[in-house]
Amino acid sequence: MKSTFKRSSIAVILLFLLLFSCTAPEIKNTLPISVPEAEGVSSRGIITFLDSAAKSKNEFHSIMFLRHGKVIAEGWWNPYRPDLKHTLYSTSKSFTSTAVGFAVSEKKLNVNDKVISFFPEFLPDSISPYLAELKVKDLLSMSVGHDPDPTFYIVSRDSNWVKSFLSLPIKNEPGSKFLYNTLATYTLSAIIQKVTNEKVINYLTPRLFNPLGIKGIDWETDLRGINTGGWGLRLKTEDMAKFGQLFLQKGNWNGKQILPKEWVEEATTVKIFQSPDLTQSEKDSSDWLQGYCYQFWRCRHNAFRADGAYGQYIIVMPEKDAVIAITAESPDMQDELNLVWKYLLPAISDNKLPADEKSSSELKQRLSALALPLPSKSNEENIASKISGKSFMFTSNERHIRNISFQFSNDQCLVNFKTDAGAYDFSFAAGKWNTGETTLHGPSLLGGAKGSFVGLPPFVIAGAYTWKDRESLELTLRYIESPHTETILCHFDNNKIQVDFRESSNPGNKILPIKGLMQ
Repeated sequence: MKSTFKRSSIAVILLFLLLFSCTAPEIKNTLPISVPEAEGVSSRGIITFLDSAAKSKNEFHSIMFLRHGKVIAEGWWNPYRPDLKHTLYSTSKSFTSTAVGFAVSEKKLNVNDKVISFFPEFLPDSISPYLAELKVKDLLSMSVGHDPDPTFYIVSRDSNWVKSFLSLPIKNEPGSKFLYNTLATYTLSAIIQKVTNEKVINYLTPRLFNPLGIKGIDWETDLRGINTGGWGLRLKTEDMAKFGQLFLQKGNWNGKQILPKEWVEEATTVKIFQSPDLTQSEKDSSDWLQGYCYQFWRCRHNAFRADGAYGQYIIVMPEKDAVIAITAESPDMQDELNLVWKYLLPAISDNKLPADEKSSSELKQRLSALALPLPSKSNEENIASKISGKSFMFTSNERHIRNISFQFSNDQCLVNFKTDAGAYDFSFAAGKWNTGETTLHGPSLLGGAKGSFVGLPPFVIAGAYTWKDRESLELTLRYIESPHTETILCHFDNNKIQVDFRESSNPGNKILPIKGLMQ
């Protein structure tokens, strides 16, 4: 029996390694490439930015810096990679706004159209004066008049978000007061689908994505098959940079006007101020008080940006002819922007700079070696051998986990979770990342929405493990097409186990540990 078990265990391990040990495909940049000094940017300034980013509280995942339409610096913090999509959160809103721009140019709608005109089948019995006058441009400028923001309440409870949106009381005159409202952006997505008979992602494909060479993207939908609009778009860092460059070039791409110049200007100029009563000094210290456009934010330094939770940015600087795309998990998004203004903005000169081969070479090396902290490699063969091949059973718990089993061999930890929904296999490595896929949903700001992640493919993950002490195993599970990471701490005490789940996106959210017994 022992030899049979050993042979089958080795076979399982080899299968896991085959499935989870992935080599990132080589990705060729489709944008022109140059060196910083040739485009008037200091390599040393970018290095200083990288140094400061490493010391900051922000976890960067990627950056791409364009000047004069050319890539002068790009890097991904391992295990994030250039071939992977990244969750954009509210940066998605700027793409929904662009879909509106195309629809306006094709005379499928007008920003002055009344919102109720699109959904007669979902109107409440009584239509208030404010609802009657609500226009598309009020949705675009986040000035619907709701108070408070209804998004999280509605999307987690209702399945018909349009009907719920139209039933909400509007307390302030539309267009008069700013309030960030992601459900308004979703409603824009629903309007686009209504007037084009296509989801936003499909409508944008021949008009935006194909001309820019953007492929392999996806976008979450609600239960009715409407793209979520205000979140849920996933694309690569280079795709983000291309989008920013398109807006920098006023809608022109490779000599062709694919998006009307008039719309680009309309969509990126101030429509409403967030807090008009604040002093100028208070406004000058924040990139969230420079004015809101049509699903774009104005920035300090006369820039504008697409902006997503946890620090997903497309920053466009017209006066500098520059675009910076960033993906991250940041607990302080203003601090992340401050790093850009403090180090990258001053690195940009009006004219070409003298060649600096030493700094340029160092920058290339630094960018190619970017990596997030890896759990330290440790060896606790005694406890590992005791639990290897063992399974632990749990009583009812909020994670809906019924069973966890472990298998250790050659610096690999193979873990199987059985939940109420199914079984999930994960591979964690010691001293490196094991990459793979899973259908198990990871942490997400809007993971509680009805139908969350519907239609998306399996999620790409990276796993590593370390022993915190002789009885405590820490599993780090990165969802590397999102900003987020889950840390799973397993404490063993003879035939007992206690498992503690921690989410990087919400470190203050204390999920109760679950306790189990060896079977």
